[in-house]
This record gives sequence, structure tokens and C-alpha cells, in this order.
Amino acid sequence: MTMQDTHVSLAHGNGGRYMRELIHEIFARHLANPLLDTESDAAVLPWNAADGELAFTTDSFTVQPIEFPGGNIGSLAVHGTTNDLAVAGAVPKYLSLGVLLEEGLEFAVLERVVAGIAQAAREIGVVVAAGDTKVVRRGEGGGIYLNTSGIGVRNPNLRLGMREIRAGDAILVSGPVGDHGIAVMLAREQFGLRGDLQSDAASVLPITLELARCKGLRFMRDPTRGGIATVMHEIVHAAGLGVYLDETQVPVRDSVRSVCEMLGYDPYFLACEGRVVAVVAADEAAAALAAVRALPSGSDAAIIGRVQEQPLRLILRTPLGGERVIEELEDDPLPRIC
Repeated sequence: MTMQDTHVSLAHGNGGRYMRELIHEIFARHLANPLLDTESDAAVLPWNAADGELAFTTDSFTVQPIEFPGGNIGSLAVHGTTNDLAVAGAVPKYLSLGVLLEEGLEFAVLERVVAGIAQAAREIGVVVAAGDTKVVRRGEGGGIYLNTSGIGVRNPNLRLGMREIRAGDAILVSGPVGDHGIAVMLAREQFGLRGDLQSDAASVLPITLELARCKGLRFMRDPTRGGIATVMHEIVHAAGLGVYLDETQVPVRDSVRSVCEMLGYDPYFLACEGRVVAVVAADEAAAALAAVRALPSGSDAAIIGRVQEQPLRLILRTPLGGERVIEELEDDPLPRIC
């Protein structure tokens, strides 16, 4: 943050540079301890369960609209929290659920949200073990906000993290990017646009379990706020290495690309809620890709680039053979998409 920043803005929650600076300069500075790793989606607790280490994560959800094609804030909360555990190499086991309701929310909407939570939890195999509910006055909330925490069990022999990444490693994405961001935007019926695109919100556990079998796996992340470009910038900052992506290899649906071209959005910064970005040793990349593609949720997976020594930037090779530098996200293109 700069000296001119005196108040929190929406950009401080978009997953880009402002959010990174906010976390490091305020939260991490005051709360620093050996467990708090701002470069990871889940903390590994110093308590070994009989079948592995315990991983712990927490998240909050404020999406508008509450319901969107492919899900609602309830299913999104379950998927988002369990996915953070999954990309940390853990199998999700337990959730807590904090519910903040606004006066005037229709019970029919609340019923559908809770049903979405229950269905997603059953499909993944997690249990909502604790919860809390609060109600605020009309006008003081967005209908419903959710906070979820999750506990999972992690193989202690699995070594994942940005500091494990090496120059020459391959970058894999498990499917088309930007679906969730555009689906939520279209559900708001902004700009007079409508479409039948569905959010990609789903569990990534089948994909992460398959990738964990790959000996060359270095790192996994679900590219939510800020999209795949923000994950790449995190790698640049944390690993001290450059990232080179090939635009012709990044899977983007035609409908997503069309909306982006009309409205000036960059699909690489759009949120995904059911995708995995993984970094894999180059000699293991082909096998990892084949394993992910064999899964129903990973049939469109692709190797989209590589890690390199220099330059310490995110470089995108265009279809015409040129190159452009993708800078970090600063403005918030789609507020409240998760």
C-alpha cells in the first residue's frame, strides 16, 4: 500500500497487488507466526493425525447475485473452502458454517442456499460440524453472507509450495478459465447481456488427488479472485522466477472470450471456482496432463506455459507470435464474484 491509501477500497479484495500488499503490510505484520503462510491456501497444523497431517483453512463468501447459473452462494462456499484444502494436498473432512442473514431475505432463497450447502457437502464427503447464525437489519448486508472454515487430512510426505518451483517446470490448468466470473456477471444482467454460460463451481478434489500421485508435482492453486494471471504473479513474487504463457494453449470458451472482447475484460484475470493451476516438473508434465484429462472434470486440461529464470515478469505469447507483459491486477473488474 502507498502512503496515500487511507481507506479500504474494493480493489483491496480482488486478489491482485492491493490485496497482496494489504495482507502483508497489515495482517501478516501484526499476526506473524510460524503457522501463518500467506502464500498457501491452507495451514498445516503441528498435530499429526493417525492417517496424516491436519490442514486448516477459512474463507468468506459475499457473491451477488446469491444464485447464479451453476450454483448459489451455499454450494460456492462448500466448493471454495474444500478446494482450498484440496490444492494444499489435503482431503477435506469437516466444515464450520457462519451465516450472516439480512432482514428481509426470503425463506425460499435461504432454503435453496442451505440445500446447496448440503448437496455439495454430501458429494464431497465432508461434514458441517459446527455453525452460527446472525441477523442484521435491512440495508446492513447483502442478503446473506457466509463464512466457512475447513479441516482436512494431508499426506505428510507431500511437499508442495511456491518455493518448490524450479525454472523449466510446466504449468498446467485443469480446464477453461473465466467461466465463473462471466456467469456471475451475466446473472446480474448488466450491460443488457444475457447468456446460458454456467459457473465452473465444483469440487477439484478428484483432480488434486490425481495430481498428487505425480512425483514431479510442485504446487497447486485454485485460481479464484484474480484468475490465473494473479496466481502467476504470486509465483513470480514468491519463487523469484518468470512465467511464460502461450495464449493459444490457454483454454477459454468462445462465449467467455466474446464477452471479454465486448467489455474489455481480460479472461486471465477472471475468477474460476472449479479449476486447478498446477506446476509440474517438465519430465512429468505429459503424464500429469494425461491423468487429469482422463477425469470427467479435467477433459479440457492443458499445458499452458512454463517457468523460466528471466525475465521476472508474466509474459504472454500471442497467437501472432508477439509477446506482451501482463501486469498485476489493480482495479477490480468484477466485484463480489465469490
